[in-house]
Amino acid sequence: MAKTKTTFFCQNCGAQHSKWMGKCPQCNKWNTIVEEVVHKEVVQTWDSSQSSSGKKSKPFRVSEIVSNQEKRFNTRNEELDRVLGGGIVPGSLILLGGEPGIGKSTLMLQLALSVSHLKTLYVSGEESLNQIKMRAERIDISNENLFILAETKTQSIFNQIKALTPELLIIDSIQTLQTEMIESSPGSVSQIRECTAELLRYAKESSTPVILIGHITKDGNLAGPKILEHMVDVVLQFEGDRNHLFRILRAHKNRFGSTQELGIYEMHGSGLREVKNPSEILISQRDDELSGNAIAATMEGARPMMIEIQALVSSAVYGTPQRSTTGYDIKRLNMLLAVLEKRAGFRLAAKDVFLNVTGGIKVDDPAIDLAVVASILSSNEDISISSKVCFAAEVGLAGEIRPINRVEQRITEAEKLGFQVIFISKYNKINIEKYKIKVVLVSKMEDMFQRLFG
Repeated sequence: MAKTKTTFFCQNCGAQHSKWMGKCPQCNKWNTIVEEVVHKEVVQTWDSSQSSSGKKSKPFRVSEIVSNQEKRFNTRNEELDRVLGGGIVPGSLILLGGEPGIGKSTLMLQLALSVSHLKTLYVSGEESLNQIKMRAERIDISNENLFILAETKTQSIFNQIKALTPELLIIDSIQTLQTEMIESSPGSVSQIRECTAELLRYAKESSTPVILIGHITKDGNLAGPKILEHMVDVVLQFEGDRNHLFRILRAHKNRFGSTQELGIYEMHGSGLREVKNPSEILISQRDDELSGNAIAATMEGARPMMIEIQALVSSAVYGTPQRSTTGYDIKRLNMLLAVLEKRAGFRLAAKDVFLNVTGGIKVDDPAIDLAVVASILSSNEDISISSKVCFAAEVGLAGEIRPINRVEQRITEAEKLGFQVIFISKYNKINIEKYKIKVVLVSKMEDMFQRLFG
């Protein structure tokens, strides 16, 4: 019988150590090193000799390599395709993370049911077949090409893969898988790393895309070693508040496309509905005009969106004024308040300022600066801004209104949604005559204040 071998792993970064230490020297985190049993033996896993290519590895000159544009798989989910860069690339390894109950399994099961043109294997290590069947009935999409497997051992999974030869593999979740090559519990650093490595070899050698669902820690990071994110091709994050209906899909890493795209879904009892027009959920529907509200034209990747900024300015009850934001950088808010105080002469130092981006999303586009300033001034003066007016410009430290990129797309989106006026920087060199919407050019915050409030 082989001797049992143990080693020490950091649960945060995955670094391996020969002895226990209180602090990991790699990531400088305390109390993250644990002892795990590691006993490797020859166990049959995915056999590389069964790869579809059948070619032996050898080096090639760069000039000898034939560049073929990989044909992507259409997921029949426009929001997911947009975030992935146009679809799923064959042989790619995709990791989807998110909070418990946010809808990761629902999104992947909905994807598996929608791609009826692909033979799909959905492997669940967390739910029984009956539970998955109940969710599939709620989604109410039929697919005879979808196969469900409730299994956690990778050797058994690969045996079923060889018999079925799926065109898409979904694992729910990577933390539940266990390989016999490692004698440690599921979810440990060594198990996650080894199981992911086996699935990575299978994906690359068979050109079959694999989607892994992963848990996240209380800090919002993907659970498991940091090397997990380096191994995969795409890292997706499914965000949202369980108290709200809306879910946001972002790409934190994408080897095949941009990481600036955004997908928006709405959670219903029958599954996730794609939100084709994000402005319908990001702008409040109200009958009365209220002070402190301003609409900003922002960009998420190549997608223009209109979002609502809400501000509340009131006299400070206590000695130190409060500054609070939701969905916006608090440091940038402090900078804009300092600019208003120093450059424009508005006395806001002794007032509480609260800022909110509606819809539950986080925005870091500097082009919404002008809308933030407008909402703060509107609340401070207690004068409402028309709901037909929007803003798209950056504010500099000297109080100047700076130009932004892709301003034509923002103006076109505002015009399409029925806005009548848009404020932009006069330094954006565009032809304003071709737009039906009234384009107001401003160079300083004082100009905007005069145009808005007289």
